Amino acid sequence: MRLLCSLLALAPLSLWGIPEIKLTSPTDYQVTQRQTRSEGRLTIAGVRKDASGTQLEVRQLDAQGKGEWRQLEAGSDDAFSGTIIAQAGGWYRCEARLTKDGKAVAETSVAHVGIGEIFLVAGQSNSANHGEEKQKVKSGLVSSFDRLNWHAGDDPQRGASGTGGSFMPPLGDALAAKFGVPIGFIPIGIGATSVREWLPVGIPFPAPPTLVYRVTKRPDGRWESNGVAYGTLVSRLKQFGPHGFRAVLWHQGESDANQKDATRTLPGNLYQEHLTRIIHDSRVAAGWDVPWFVAQVSYHVPGDEASADIREAQAALWKSGVALAGPDSDALKSEWRQSNGKGVHFSGPGLREHAARWADRITPWLEQQLGQK
Repeated sequence: MRLLCSLLALAPLSLWGIPEIKLTSPTDYQVTQRQTRSEGRLTIAGVRKDASGTQLEVRQLDAQGKGEWRQLEAGSDDAFSGTIIAQAGGWYRCEARLTKDGKAVAETSVAHVGIGEIFLVAGQSNSANHGEEKQKVKSGLVSSFDRLNWHAGDDPQRGASGTGGSFMPPLGDALAAKFGVPIGFIPIGIGATSVREWLPVGIPFPAPPTLVYRVTKRPDGRWESNGVAYGTLVSRLKQFGPHGFRAVLWHQGESDANQKDATRTLPGNLYQEHLTRIIHDSRVAAGWDVPWFVAQVSYHVPGDEASADIREAQAALWKSGVALAGPDSDALKSEWRQSNGKGVHFSGPGLREHAARWADRITPWLEQQLGQK
């Protein structure tokens, strides 16, 4: 008898018809893009079992534990999904429950949910994790997304190449301090990539970049990208959906400027043409006019500190209205570069200064965007 009772006690609740609920959205440390300064749309999704006759309710609890329960219209199937208008800010605790006859019969929760700002970060190594010193989030309000999950935003950033430091934690801290909301990043940067490697498949160019891992030679003697980097970009754009993040931050150009083999250097007119194509085609694929910030990037080492041709091409994108002006990172030299100023990647102080310069570009534009809503 004791054995039977023990087995019954260990049996899943669903065997006894007791309601259960599990959330699949939001997940811990998830940031959802706000639509106005004060609010955003939060998707609540999950699975419920043995829930016949119950009501589904959710609430958003702030740091003081304040929040009101509200009924979620999410259909009657076991798998549910619905949307609520949620207050900007966080971290919030998102709670969901099933009620019957005014009493909770099943509950679940997610500890860290934010309604704030999200940025997709793309380009080559200085957009990824190749800095000299890993950065840590100080505000506690920064997270990043790999292709599947959200994580607290300390380096290295999952989803991008490299295992070192990035400018994202200090940039997130600066924006969180300015706007009072959590900041999320979608990192997809790939070290040493040329803009040519980010093109869609089928776009020919006359000469390959220095590294040819991501390009193929065509029968006509020209070259084209294998499309992997562009495919990752489009996949993330579609994953987040129209207006599901604020902007793309593009930091790339070193692998196109002043290459040791001059035949691998990309002329500025082609850089402008290729990046314009990437921006245009990705906007079409995403189904909305995604804002892009493009930095000025061409620095290698002392003595090879800028390519006027590439810099002019990047600035031409701003002047034509294709992209917004990112920071001039070529201006970061000396102690702001790794190996006591001898390297192409940023030192710890350089990553923090790089972040500050990105914040200087993003902040006034974002204030303007929020003021229009």
